[in-house]
Amino acid sequence: MATSTRRALSSPNGFTLIELVATVAIVGILAALAVPALMRAKMSGNEVSAIGSLKAINAAQAAYASTAAGGGYATLLSVLGTACPGQSQAFISAELAADPSMKSGYSMVLGAGASGPGPLDCNGSPSHSGYYLTATPTNAANGRRGFATSNSQVIFFDLNGVPPPEAAMQPGGGGTPIQ
Repeated sequence: MATSTRRALSSPNGFTLIELVATVAIVGILAALAVPALMRAKMSGNEVSAIGSLKAINAAQAAYASTAAGGGYATLLSVLGTACPGQSQAFISAELAADPSMKSGYSMVLGAGASGPGPLDCNGSPSHSGYYLTATPTNAANGRRGFATSNSQVIFFDLNGVPPPEAAMQPGGGGTPIQ
């Protein structure tokens, strides 16, 4: 009588190949569902960071205009990053004091826009009667919206990733402000 030795497909010592393949497939499906949600959350966080940076620069411009420039505004972020003589603190933090400033996947650029010249500031730098500040995503994975603001301190956005032009930020210009 011949006896055949047969090995069990399931053993108490481990998992079968089918069980492992099923587990890997389930983990893969869950990862495929989670990645787009994580990317949207990252974009949203970058956009919120850009808006916060624009608000900080707007506040710095208000302080600069009232204390250092006789009502004028800086047209370079590096000017806001420089303290007045006898002062130890600049108007904005060092991370925003570069021209252009890069933060959270956005490039922030400050300029005079359509404003005219203003008085010299406490350091002898020229100021202007207004400013135009933009935040542009460096690529589509960092954010979908482009932002812009000016001395009115209202932040506008465009869903195409390009900051709204100055004309769109004027009353009746058709720009979309952040609510």
